[in-house]
Amino acid sequence: MKKARYLVDHIYTADAAAHVFKGRLYIYPSHDIESGIPENDNGDHFDMKDYHVLSMDSVDGEVTDHGVSLDIKDVPWAGRQMWDTDAAFKNGKYYLYFPAKDKTDIFRIGVAISDRPEGPFVPQDHPIIGSYSIDPAVFEDEDGKQYMYFGGLWGGQLQRYRTNRAQECGEEPDDQDSALCAKVALLNDDMLGFSEEPRDVLILDEDGKPLSAGDHERRFFEASWMHKYKGKYYFSYSTGNTHLLCYATGDNPYGPFTYQGVILTPVLGWTTHHSICEYKGKWYLFHHDSVPSGGRTWLRSLKVIELEYNEDGSIKTIEGTA
Repeated sequence: MKKARYLVDHIYTADAAAHVFKGRLYIYPSHDIESGIPENDNGDHFDMKDYHVLSMDSVDGEVTDHGVSLDIKDVPWAGRQMWDTDAAFKNGKYYLYFPAKDKTDIFRIGVAISDRPEGPFVPQDHPIIGSYSIDPAVFEDEDGKQYMYFGGLWGGQLQRYRTNRAQECGEEPDDQDSALCAKVALLNDDMLGFSEEPRDVLILDEDGKPLSAGDHERRFFEASWMHKYKGKYYFSYSTGNTHLLCYATGDNPYGPFTYQGVILTPVLGWTTHHSICEYKGKWYLFHHDSVPSGGRTWLRSLKVIELEYNEDGSIKTIEGTA
């Protein structure tokens, strides 16, 4: 069995977004810091107030920590909790997308810009219009169009919205009803906003029916990621409270996507969040666990392990303890 490698041990990092820029592998993680608040379902124990950028020219080689690329004190609209982030490149600029709670404790998604993949990044004065919830992930298709996927339940506040509108008393659907979906929107050419209303990322079962809210082994919870393999679109995500990384496939960036299986079984620590990236001819899964911190779910450490496909394009399941 292949073994995963921890990337850094001088800080706690999680929710890795991995991209190849300028022929080098860059990882954009969240930064776990203790808040001193007891653990709860809203994530108040996560005191995440800045981002570091990591890079390496070999998956087995030395990892460079480029230091703080963005600090919450420099984001005019942000109040607290800078969670999972992602990055993209277009027209000579690098864009860092990040969720943060605004001054009223509502999650929005912001964007910051740099001339370099490692930053530092300069934030815009306001979050993206129409943005909400958490976990932005940006996918560039072969035609150059770039799409943002986002959303997360519970502390991520996705259950508070229907058809992109906030609800008076937002709750998850009943178990027999259709599950809440991640969201996807095409980005503007300037990469600073949505060019359309966000759409549902619909996940179907083997019979073509939407997954139900009570199907906790398969329904979307958080941690959207998109990659493309042999012409197919792979939407991967976390099931949250059942601690699985799963994936579904489709024929276009919007879906619908048909559930296919489990990428990663549960790790030590409550959350599971990942990215999938091809580098130098091999595919890799970046994820995290809480082994180095002794199982404390809000102090996580990044790992990387090779990801493999079967002949039919299905992904070989990786054990979370690997």
